Amino acid sequence: MAQNLDFPLIRHLGADGFTLPEQVALLRSDEPIVFPHMIAPILISDESIRRMVEEASEENRLIGVFASSSNESRESGEGGLLAVGVLCSVLRMLRLPDGSVRLLVHGVTRIRIESMVEGAPHPTAKIERIVERDSSDEETAALLKETVSNLQTAVALTNMPDDLAIAAMNIHEAGRLADLVASNISLDSGDLREIVLEKDTKKRLSKVFHLLSREVRVLEIGNRISEKVRQSVDKNQREFFLREQIRVMQKELGESDPNEQELTDLRERLATRKLPEHAGRVAEKELSRLSMLQPAAAEYGVIRTYIEWILDLPWTERTDDHIDLEKAARILDEDHYGLEKVKERILEFLSVIRLKNGELKGPILCLVGPPGVGKTSLGRSIARATGRKFTRFSLGGMRDEAEIRGHRRTYIGAMPGRIVKALKDCETVNPLVMLDEIDKLGSDFRGDPASALLEVLDPEQNDSFTDHYMDMPIDLSKVMFITTANSLDTIPPPLRDRMEIIRIAGYTPEEKLEIATRYLVSRERGNAGLKSKHIRFRVPALRKVIREYTAEAGVRGLQKEIASISRKVARRIASEESRIENEAKSKGRKPRKRAAPATVVVVPETVEELLGRPRTQLDVAERMNRPGVSIGMAWTSIGGEILFIEASMHPGKGALKLTGQLGDVMKESANAALTYLRSNRGLAGVDDGVFAENDFHVHVPAGATPKDGPSAGVAMIAALASLASGRLCRDYVSMTGEISLRGNVLPVGGIKEKCLAAHRAGIREILLPKRNERDLEEVPETIRKAVSFRFMETVEDALEAALVPVGGTRKKRARK
Repeated sequence: MAQNLDFPLIRHLGADGFTLPEQVALLRSDEPIVFPHMIAPILISDESIRRMVEEASEENRLIGVFASSSNESRESGEGGLLAVGVLCSVLRMLRLPDGSVRLLVHGVTRIRIESMVEGAPHPTAKIERIVERDSSDEETAALLKETVSNLQTAVALTNMPDDLAIAAMNIHEAGRLADLVASNISLDSGDLREIVLEKDTKKRLSKVFHLLSREVRVLEIGNRISEKVRQSVDKNQREFFLREQIRVMQKELGESDPNEQELTDLRERLATRKLPEHAGRVAEKELSRLSMLQPAAAEYGVIRTYIEWILDLPWTERTDDHIDLEKAARILDEDHYGLEKVKERILEFLSVIRLKNGELKGPILCLVGPPGVGKTSLGRSIARATGRKFTRFSLGGMRDEAEIRGHRRTYIGAMPGRIVKALKDCETVNPLVMLDEIDKLGSDFRGDPASALLEVLDPEQNDSFTDHYMDMPIDLSKVMFITTANSLDTIPPPLRDRMEIIRIAGYTPEEKLEIATRYLVSRERGNAGLKSKHIRFRVPALRKVIREYTAEAGVRGLQKEIASISRKVARRIASEESRIENEAKSKGRKPRKRAAPATVVVVPETVEELLGRPRTQLDVAERMNRPGVSIGMAWTSIGGEILFIEASMHPGKGALKLTGQLGDVMKESANAALTYLRSNRGLAGVDDGVFAENDFHVHVPAGATPKDGPSAGVAMIAALASLASGRLCRDYVSMTGEISLRGNVLPVGGIKEKCLAAHRAGIREILLPKRNERDLEEVPETIRKAVSFRFMETVEDALEAALVPVGGTRKKRARK
């Protein structure tokens, strides 16, 4: 139980009849800071200070209360205390159950420390009383009057007691009035210390007057704000009460107004939804307009739909990000085989988001790769790993800017853009939105969607994205955007600059086999209504499908072939069941219970039986059986490919003809190759008169497909040199590289994709520019082991590696 000790109150001690003690115990108190004539509670939890106060109470009930000195103080005293404190009388001491003590002290007079007493058991000091002399000039009188007036205003604006203003009116000393006001208004500790330190009573009152005036201004502003809020609440309550009365009367009369009910529902939704201030203001304004319109008015439906869109958007709703990197890595591995560097970059991206507490101030990820490599499914995996809702829409063929920004409400049938619709569908402000096929955006007289996406995908701007339909800022900074593309060439540079590119080159045959075994077979078997007891795929059968029925960087074609096999097997099983049922019906017997069909084991022979003849066999040796044909490599939006460069000549004057739907850059490469051979006629054993007496024709088959780029330069010069010298090109060698007129072989891009395509075609040796040697790190190890690489610095190096030696024969090409 708390123990309460009371002591007699020491009245105001003036100069007459009071002897200041020689020394007093010192108590540090920063909360509150005590003033003379002030009664204040002080809580003490330290045991040694508690004993000090008890001893002082037993002796003379007087202690010196000092605030701590701060860097902002004008004066500092002994022991880190202010130079000026207050001599206080202990009125009451209450011991609390937790061992702490609550003091009630009465400030007597200002004191200063003369010196600390050494050897005392508690902080003790010899003190000197600070004698205050009040000024009686006219300025001081005016200050007294204005201070009392301001205090009365403050009392009227707050819940301070009225007795405070009455007490102030009866005080005629400047110092005492300043202390009274300072101890009763809200001031920060720095101002309170300055007031305690101020010995000049006139200056002290002047400072308190300015602080009190500032406090009164703040109180008046706050009072006006409170009054506006109260009036607004009263108005809303009055309107609500009247509407309730109308509703009750209609109910008593048996009347029901569906339009009024619709307005009531909208008002209730608006009252319960947490909208941003600007959105709530617009919604209330539009709802007021709606209530004044007749339902038959043309604008009624437009305004109602607009209000519903405002209420349906997720302004504050969000899902919590649960970014567990171990879980994210496990999900990526479960959903995708291989793609180690891509997964590593995604985990780095998620790590940054985790450390920044979900903040997405960074580049947008753009997954670039051929079809069927898992770009869209990677986005779904990221959403699953972060716990975000997922939505996607395709930008392919989009030509209207309004698809992104929405239509203005002045148009009939206007709707918001796809971005706002995605937020509404996900019902959260932080979904993962995948923008598919961003490289296939178009533009026409209706605008440029790519330009509209600049704001959407810029982290520095999208916190205030404005949709034309909504016509108000919408925060997209919490949305995680991921884009996909097959090629970067058609993406405008400003848009490309806002994204971080992650390339997904494609899969090796071994990776495709693993993907088929782990994912595709079970998925397509289920899609066909089959179970594992119905069909089983052997590994050689899958290898045959990969090698002879698909020629792609991804696995979409492989999935289609596996689906085709599964459907054909499903048809066999269903046909057999139908035959058995029909036989039983024809004989008048009840169809017997369905017997388990025999398991179909898919082997290489079964594949050819179900899918027909192989479709992707390349007779490279047959196409390379005469001079003038070389094998190049290309990099396209659907992955890597090999190209056959064919050259022919006939009598003429050295003209060059190019066919195969070649682009300007590729045509320039062919001209550069012919010019270099003409200027170096002895190269590769070419006769001097060949180029002067013949016209040349260079053709790249698959003429319906446009082709461009400088990387076929080496293959073109090899084909022309082979034709002019009569030497065959090696049929197991493919090459890539740009050439210069000085005979240098320059680096090119897409090395990984080109190597994957060459490996699929059975190429055993690849010629690469010397400066592309570092790019081999990106080529899968299985391909580096299966294919040998040679590096070229000059055209001479390329021709030496590509052409069969003079008088030599080409080695028989091993089939892979």
